[in-house]
Amino acid sequence: MLWIAWKMLIGNRVKYLGIVFGVVFAALLIAQQSSIFCGLMLLTISQIRDTQGPDIWVMDKNVQYVDDIKPLSDTELFRVKGVPGVEWAVRFYKGIARARLEEGTYEQMILLGIDDATLVGAPEGVFMGSIADLRKPDAVIIDAVGYKRIWPGEPLRLGRVFEMNDRRAVIVGITTASKTFQSFPIIYTRYSQAVLFAPRERKVLSFVLADPSPGVPAEEVCRQIEAQTGLQALTRQQFTWKTIRYYLQKTGIPINFGITVFLGFLVGTAIAGQTFYLFTVENIRQFGALKAMGTSNWTILCMVLFQAIQVGIVGYGVGVGLAALFGVATKGFGRLSFFMPWQVLAITGAAVFVIVLLASLLSIRKVLVVDPAIVFRG
Repeated sequence: MLWIAWKMLIGNRVKYLGIVFGVVFAALLIAQQSSIFCGLMLLTISQIRDTQGPDIWVMDKNVQYVDDIKPLSDTELFRVKGVPGVEWAVRFYKGIARARLEEGTYEQMILLGIDDATLVGAPEGVFMGSIADLRKPDAVIIDAVGYKRIWPGEPLRLGRVFEMNDRRAVIVGITTASKTFQSFPIIYTRYSQAVLFAPRERKVLSFVLADPSPGVPAEEVCRQIEAQTGLQALTRQQFTWKTIRYYLQKTGIPINFGITVFLGFLVGTAIAGQTFYLFTVENIRQFGALKAMGTSNWTILCMVLFQAIQVGIVGYGVGVGLAALFGVATKGFGRLSFFMPWQVLAITGAAVFVIVLLASLLSIRKVLVVDPAIVFRG
């Protein structure tokens, strides 16, 4: 019977492709928009992911996300170091600086200051120059994407000079870095140099980066730091999710993407449901003939569901495939970020299943109540 259901389904190629198109459209839109949304969320936490080494971030208790900088006093570093269970702790600066280029133009930059002695927090993807060169006077490392934005069409070159806060900065290295939610170039330098490049403030310490002693859970050390210092201490994973939750709760990003995904679901359901219903009406005499030959309603139901599932599998595969191709084609294009984790595939699959189920429900009742005598009518 399933073979008969398959032959009936592809008997009218136009309607078959119409049903598949509705599912493909919905799967494509859901997978594509969900992947772009996930990509945007990755942008918000890119600098947490890029700062390798420390497992604990210590900050002001009112900080809500990684870009919500509330400076601390430098003495907080020593208070954190004195907490039992802390293996080591270093300073970390994060801020926005304005650079004056040789051409006389100005550019906003994300300025990151890493520990002078250990260089903890330095980028791992340096492919021109060396991290050790940061110990040179006025030395900075810039990300490749930011370099190309400032000097478009020019080859990557070390030794370029620009100014920040009326102080000379020399590029001694170029690195790869994850895209950020802000579109500014990223500059790495030593902490002592960063506070000179940044506008002068009474408090300049952005974060304290720390690591727990061997065998001590990071979460337990965070609780000890909070109890002893009154500061907020989070593991890398906790800080990551805190930042993501902020953007989910405080911005319109999830609502905008959610509306687009929901519209894709509705349009896909409408196209697939209407076309599938017309397909069923067109084949109502065939279903009547099967019932006249003794086919049970259960078997008819299985045939209709088989047709719907087959359409769903084809539509899901093509739609997700097109979404993945979109991601590959736009990789590195502008500031567009695309990330398709397995959760996106699962959500899209669940949505497609609901679409084909709703589409088949519109037709099942008409098939089940069909009179076998319709075969003998003119």
